[in-house]
Amino acid sequence: MLIRTIEKFLRENRMSATRFGRLAANDPRLVLDLRMGREPRAQMTSRVEHFMNKYREISHAQ
Repeated sequence: MLIRTIEKFLRENRMSATRFGRLAANDPRLVLDLRMGREPRAQMTSRVEHFMNKYREISHAQ
């Protein structure tokens, strides 16, 4: 489930939900809406997963 993956990412990276939403999807309410039951489409899921993977690559390289 995407929201569980995002929640883990937020904890690991000490990032706020609104910041994550802005960076990953240009939607500051993304995480809040997912917490309330919003079902993301496949394209949104791919976009968010891509963001998390790229963010991890960059932060591990530093």
